[in-house]
Amino acid sequence: MSNIYIYSPASAVRDKAAFRRGVKRLKALGHEVEIDADALRAHMRFAGDDATRLAAIGRAAASGADVALISRGGYGLTRILPELPYKAITKAIEKGTRFVGLSDFTALQLALLAKTGATTWAGPALGEDFGTEAEPDEIMLACFGDLLDGSAEGSGWTLPLADAKAHATKPKRHVHEATLWGGNLSVLCSLVGTPYLPAVKGGVLFLEDVGEHPYRLERQLTQLLLAGVLDAQKAVLLGAFNRFKPVPGYDRGFSLKSVTDWLRSKTKTPIYTGLPFGHVPTKVLLPVGRTVDMVVEGRDALIFWGHEH
Repeated sequence: MSNIYIYSPASAVRDKAAFRRGVKRLKALGHEVEIDADALRAHMRFAGDDATRLAAIGRAAASGADVALISRGGYGLTRILPELPYKAITKAIEKGTRFVGLSDFTALQLALLAKTGATTWAGPALGEDFGTEAEPDEIMLACFGDLLDGSAEGSGWTLPLADAKAHATKPKRHVHEATLWGGNLSVLCSLVGTPYLPAVKGGVLFLEDVGEHPYRLERQLTQLLLAGVLDAQKAVLLGAFNRFKPVPGYDRGFSLKSVTDWLRSKTKTPIYTGLPFGHVPTKVLLPVGRTVDMVVEGRDALIFWGHEH
């Protein structure tokens, strides 16, 4: 049994039913769940005003929980990055609390990595992943369970056939001791030019996004390209980019694939797709800031970081 602390550092929880289902499911799995006093607070689009959410983050850090899990993402963390309790969060991580989340949570994760070098986990949110009307995804649950018992040591996936063709001249690639980092593309791009974007060189960068048309994704990826971020990495991993609407009769073949193909023509950094992470049910957990090895052989890809110490 693990202790899980639920808090809301970004947008207000609108789907209360999903919140309740998520808490119920975690308890059914045998975990002790503690809900932050302001987890369901609302102020404009936020889960409380800035001071309220900063206090909630501080309580999560002081909770002593095994996992501090966000209720949801949305928006709200970039505006409070200067005031985050970095020392308290880092101290909590050193004592064993795993901070887990995705989407807007990317802002906290990357700012923490830039300021302190501490590791957090890109993974599920309460409502979106544990509070679904259908049963939660089995792979997500298994990865979350591995995190809780300390056995999480890596993630593997099968690359799409198009990737194998794109890398046909070099079907095998080994990356040794690289920093794994990334998260939501839009949030990451909002940190470019600020002290809250880690200056990672020779890393493995993973990216995902939701509700963004391919041309917007290309615009943001181009920003990272022109800023030198992509060229500085040993590999770029693209996860799920979903929930967008194509424009019939206008895009005329412009798609996620054409974005990826164009990007590959502009950088020597290898780009791989199909990473099971993003705003999708099936998602692995990834240690942001951890040193990893990566192996690609044909269509088999593996990121390995070893057991927790």
